[in-house]
Amino acid sequence: MCSDGPGRQTAASAAAGLTIALVLGVFLYVLRNILIPFVLAGIVAFLCSAPIDRLAARTRWPRRTVAVAVLLVLMAAAGAVGYYGGPAVMRDLIRIVGDLEGYVERLIRQLMGGGTISVLGQQLDAAQIAAYAVDQLKRWVAEGGRTFVLASSSFASLFGFILTWVLLGYMLIDGPAISRGLFWLVPPRQRPFASRVWDELEPILRRYFVGVGAVVLFASLAAYIGLSFLGIRHAPFLALATGLLEIVPLLGPAASAVLVGLFAIEQARSAWSIVEYALYATALRISIDQFFGPIVLGKAAYVRPVLVIFCFLAGGYLFGVIGVLLAVPAALVLKVVLGQHYREGISGRP
Repeated sequence: MCSDGPGRQTAASAAAGLTIALVLGVFLYVLRNILIPFVLAGIVAFLCSAPIDRLAARTRWPRRTVAVAVLLVLMAAAGAVGYYGGPAVMRDLIRIVGDLEGYVERLIRQLMGGGTISVLGQQLDAAQIAAYAVDQLKRWVAEGGRTFVLASSSFASLFGFILTWVLLGYMLIDGPAISRGLFWLVPPRQRPFASRVWDELEPILRRYFVGVGAVVLFASLAAYIGLSFLGIRHAPFLALATGLLEIVPLLGPAASAVLVGLFAIEQARSAWSIVEYALYATALRISIDQFFGPIVLGKAAYVRPVLVIFCFLAGGYLFGVIGVLLAVPAALVLKVVLGQHYREGISGRP
């Protein structure tokens, strides 16, 4: 009867750990729409933690001092990009949106020439088609409370941007304390196992997120080459925005395509200009989503590119944007946990 005691305790501890994991998973699923700032700040803080520790050890400065210095450097870099590129882009963007009907009319005129087309027996020229298209867009925005949704989404995006920087500051400064707090959630009997899992998982996750940085760099460089070739204004800023928006899957690429597309329409001189932009946008997305991204991330995380694509699609389908962000890291966690469990079972360790 005594011999069954350790086995029962181990089973109870494993059941408690599984229960906590399930409750935490359900909790995160319910709150998935507010997790993006926390996830983005957590990723940046995770990548900066090791350099901060090394710099603090080398300079003998307090870790918090080094963390604050790193935060100020990151904020200065973001502020410099916004200061030198943001105002000019925003002025042009407001001008384009303000005269959207005129730009659409010019685009349609370039596509169909100076003639008219017959729609249900009615002859329509470029001006009429453009007016109809813009009117339908206004109606779509006005109907169903979409104006409120767009306004609230814009406010939420601004608030989320500010919140991300606030959270990043806390995570950089109090990173070790936050890690200890998360580790405390693990049942005491499972903490040695969790420690071994984290020791194996940490370098893999770090390589994966460095791979994400490589994807951002590739997207920025490829976009800059393509936009410069097309002669799009503000090419450096738009290329950097394209790369950074790759961090937010699905919504980020769509937002960058719309942003750059507005400038492409405004500068289009012929129908071929629009075709060139469409070819550029298609080639950029295929090169990132189907080739460079899966290959680099797969090699960084030691998983097959097919699995990376599947994780992105499954995560996006089940959890939306936050699911795409965390799909591959979740797969890596599962892989390492199972690997540790199987090795312990083979070696006979409890």
